[in-house]
Amino acid sequence: MKFPRLRTARRPLLAAAAFAALAALAPGALAVAPTGLPAPEKGLNLLVVGLDTRKGLTPDEKNRFHLGEYECGCTDVMMLVHVSAANDRVDVVSMPRDSLASFPEGHRDRRTGQVHPAHPAKINSAWAEGGPSFAVETVESMTGLPVHRYLEIDFRRFMDTVDRVDGGVPICTAQPLKDPSTGLDLQPGTKWVAGGEALQYVRSRKADGQMDFGRIQKQQKFVVNTLRRLHDGILDDPEQLRAFAASLRGTAAAERGISTAELLTLAARLRDLPPEHMELATVPIRGFNPDIEDVGSTLAWDQEGAAEVFGRLAEDQPLPAAEAVAPSEIPVGTYRPAKGSSLICP
Repeated sequence: MKFPRLRTARRPLLAAAAFAALAALAPGALAVAPTGLPAPEKGLNLLVVGLDTRKGLTPDEKNRFHLGEYECGCTDVMMLVHVSAANDRVDVVSMPRDSLASFPEGHRDRRTGQVHPAHPAKINSAWAEGGPSFAVETVESMTGLPVHRYLEIDFRRFMDTVDRVDGGVPICTAQPLKDPSTGLDLQPGTKWVAGGEALQYVRSRKADGQMDFGRIQKQQKFVVNTLRRLHDGILDDPEQLRAFAASLRGTAAAERGISTAELLTLAARLRDLPPEHMELATVPIRGFNPDIEDVGSTLAWDQEGAAEVFGRLAEDQPLPAAEAVAPSEIPVGTYRPAKGSSLICP
């Protein structure tokens, strides 16, 4: 049985969430010394992942924000952020955590030391099995794109970074959202939240009947609205901006990990980019695969649609329009790019 390993004609050199896009779009308030951040001819690609880990959280935080004790040590958020070579466009493509991947023969499981044969797996288990570099390699293999920089954010860092935004970040909904798993309980309208409540929002996938696709939409919406809030003060304060970038980056070491200085360099490159020049989408999905032993239920990418999306990014072109990709067998999973300006809360 073959499992999807999408490739374009180009050989690869490489995802509530999401914050590399925020830092990338920040106006450059600082004069930053040159760094190693590349400027590829076909644009810069960053893989941003959100880790399901609770290291550093207090018992009170776990209880208050319904975080529980179990952690999968996996990447339940994966966003590929493409910054155009001209620095005039940012495209974000989210990859659902249950996407079916094929892990190659001969890789070593860092948890057990076992060397594995080739096997199917969910894309979000690449980090748990092989660490950041294996997660990067898996995304490169499935997208055909090189990933030049990598950023991972766990629960603690997400909360601390959001808390650096004075007054919080707006989240909004047109219908009630209630999720017993995360404790999310929102009425229609707009609410301003700090780190803990923000984490409840971007983790929620049982509040609107849209499964992980609804959660991805919340994560993308939160990215855009956090960016909007940064314009209210942090971006005009070099010290606050540097502290925000440092909190976002953290101290974890990873191959191709983006540095704090590089985040600020990228901010300088994109100082004048408006929200209308940011587009966010989920990789085209065909439907559900039959259950696989020891893997469970997985999502199959629409290979033609995904090749169109990643092929456009490989050539540094805008994402294809929705009508250029066939509808999904899962209606809520149909490919629908959204302009950043359309996601801003009133």
